[in-house]
Amino acid sequence: MLRKTTKKASDPNKKPKHSYWSKTKCCCPVCNREFDKEEMLSGGGRMNAGELTDELHRLYIPSKTYGEIFPLIYAVGACPRCHLALFWKDFEEIKDKETIERLRDDDMNRKAAVEAIFPHYDLKRERNLLDGIAMYYLALLSYEKVDIEYSPTIKRAMISLRLAWLCKHLHEQIPTYNYDYISEVFYRKALFFYQQTLINETTGVEAVGGLGSFGPDMDKNYGYDGIIYLSALLEYKYGQREDMKQRFKKFDENKRAIARIFGLGKSSKAKPGPLLEKARALYDLLSKELKEANTIDVEGLDLSDD
Repeated sequence: MLRKTTKKASDPNKKPKHSYWSKTKCCCPVCNREFDKEEMLSGGGRMNAGELTDELHRLYIPSKTYGEIFPLIYAVGACPRCHLALFWKDFEEIKDKETIERLRDDDMNRKAAVEAIFPHYDLKRERNLLDGIAMYYLALLSYEKVDIEYSPTIKRAMISLRLAWLCKHLHEQIPTYNYDYISEVFYRKALFFYQQTLINETTGVEAVGGLGSFGPDMDKNYGYDGIIYLSALLEYKYGQREDMKQRFKKFDENKRAIARIFGLGKSSKAKPGPLLEKARALYDLLSKELKEANTIDVEGLDLSDD
């Protein structure tokens, strides 16, 4: 005789899981202690991809079951003991004694700096948006002490830009804590580090070729051309406005750099289409700004074509 089975009712108060604890622990190269590695669950309709912003940030549509998802916050790890934070791969890669010594000596400074802006974060629980932001800020401060052989400048650029995005999301959740202002600060840091990345690469000071993925988000790698594009875009959106002569000269340089991306893109099917579309839009914006600059009196500004 067959028994009739009934489906067990789900607990309406049970919080939907966004992540799990990996069976493989992570070992901190600074304090040599192991800590749990949290990884994101991606199946079950958790990740509903939305639009791609002009900053190459992928937005995700909240689902009824899982709510808002922020995949970026799982890309870095942080040691609860010494507050070292890095991209997960670098916990295994960073081994030189000088870097480890600098990171060890800066332990309490990192912790104090992050607590001053993002209080009440926790490095041991399943992370929420605030915890993830705190880990990224710890990572930004950690890479400040890392040797150039590990390409820290481009990593600080990506981290700063992601911090700007995540702080903007946090402001949407709790709009009375001025996280929109903090987001602007990180945008300007991202501008500095993206521009410094290009300077370091072209002068041979710090190579970025071995990085693997240039992001800036996690869904697609936009390569070195993405660095050029973001450097130009961030200058346009968040660059200084006190010296307009210098600002327009930057626009002219960036317009030429963007034009070179188009030239390469026409002959290469490997280049991501969305980047070319957004670079074209930025090129048009810069052209418009420069055209308007020629109609006003900006002393000493020469934007004529060579």
